[in-house]
Amino acid sequence: MTGQDYRRIALSLPGASEGSHQGHPDFRVGGKIFCTLAFEKEGYGVLKLSLEEQAGLVGDAPEVFSAVPGGWGRMGMTRVRLDAVSADVLEGAVKMAWKRRLAK
Repeated sequence: MTGQDYRRIALSLPGASEGSHQGHPDFRVGGKIFCTLAFEKEGYGVLKLSLEEQAGLVGDAPEVFSAVPGGWGRMGMTRVRLDAVSADVLEGAVKMAWKRRLAK
């Protein structure tokens, strides 16, 4: 998968829009960020998840998902390695982040 694939999946969700946060593309629903391409140059997308969701994804596929290093990761920010994730897994993970933000 690529950053363009990530963008297409994020923007395919109802109510999703693209914005910018600290100079990086982000994707929002209801004005709240649910994922970003802040680490696209390093080959990652970033999902805003609960700690439980993060632990589940990292536990199931540690070669694809990892906590963002530092404090952001301890708040549920989760990296997804774009060159290692399949389309269906990426779509499910992005939807998970979107649903979480939509519920708020």
